[in-house]
Amino acid sequence: MTASATARPKAVLFDAGNTLVFVDAERAIEALARFGVARDVDAFHAAEQRARLGLGRRMAAQGPVSEPDAWREYFGTLLLGLGVSEAERPAAGRAMLADHERDHMWTRVDPTTPPALERLRAEGYRLGVVSNADGRMPDLIAQVGLAGFFEFVVDSHLVGVAKPDPRIFEVAVGRLQLRPEECLYVGDLYAVDVVGARSARLHPVLLDPFGALDLPVARVPKVGDLPQWLEETF
Repeated sequence: MTASATARPKAVLFDAGNTLVFVDAERAIEALARFGVARDVDAFHAAEQRARLGLGRRMAAQGPVSEPDAWREYFGTLLLGLGVSEAERPAAGRAMLADHERDHMWTRVDPTTPPALERLRAEGYRLGVVSNADGRMPDLIAQVGLAGFFEFVVDSHLVGVAKPDPRIFEVAVGRLQLRPEECLYVGDLYAVDVVGARSARLHPVLLDPFGALDLPVARVPKVGDLPQWLEETF
């Protein structure tokens, strides 16, 4: 997408998990400690990044998978990378998921995200969130201190439709009272975020933090890089 291809967007909408908020490594390690996982945050981040990349590549190649299958893929790769034995992986995955269900585990915000959101707002962009979630995303966005940047949070559980179904994007565009073509959507999964946004006629941007996805879409490494990308593109 170039400036000659489309006008400057009026709004930027964001995915939440692995876009605005990321897993809390220390909490995850605590949940997995009894399965022999070392208290090594750097090692956890390396394994978790491989899990995210593996899920993203699979979904880009095969299309969306069910939520249980996505969790199974993610946790399987993560736990393998953390050295959890094959026999213990099902129990370890259940332990981490149970902890997440008790108290949302995706609470880490990249330090470059709040300044980037502030800059976008200062430059006149309207901001919102569209997330496949379990009903807790509006409260989570407030908990991590990001609510003040956004006009609204659309949570798939609360509106009854999930990405990549275009109807969830239509909910957000309707709240903005803009045309879809006037909105940008930023997310981390090609088959969910890019395909869904395009089907609703929004302009997608894919987060590619590892520079490893060769896909037909505009890409930035992280939300913190988005203001500069927008400035250079429009």
